[in-house]
Amino acid sequence: MLKRIALGCVLALGSAAAFADSDAGCGIGSQVWAGQSGKAPKILAATTNGLFLNQLFGITFGTLGCNGTGTVTAKVVTFTNENAENLARDMAVGQGENLNILAELLQIKSQDKARFFAVSKANFKDIYASDNTLEVLASLQQVMAKDDVLKAYV
Repeated sequence: MLKRIALGCVLALGSAAAFADSDAGCGIGSQVWAGQSGKAPKILAATTNGLFLNQLFGITFGTLGCNGTGTVTAKVVTFTNENAENLARDMAVGQGENLNILAELLQIKSQDKARFFAVSKANFKDIYASDNTLEVLASLQQVMAKDDVLKAYV
């Protein structure tokens, strides 16, 4: 019964994109009940995170509000999902507004952006070997990790 209630709440509030308090952990539950205070939202956030077993995934890939070793955050995933076609086009040519926004979200310093653009263009086929956003971002991080300058951002 508790699982059904939690699932219903997640589906009803699934579009929330802010981060929750750190004491509830990271994961989809923390994002759904973000910004709410009190014991009930924190318990619901922690329960949802536990039910869906998404914290391991979030920590591994730096998504769902988790700050694993990488810089991929929920904002990066959301941006990449919402701008997938334009971002792919920009990355293929090594320049453009969407690629610049991605660089900002990844906190790439202005002096390293040209390098990020060039490396993204040179490795476009490896980065976009899949249409799955998480796989694209994981591939991007792998490419960045191999670069002497960009590895500082992974």
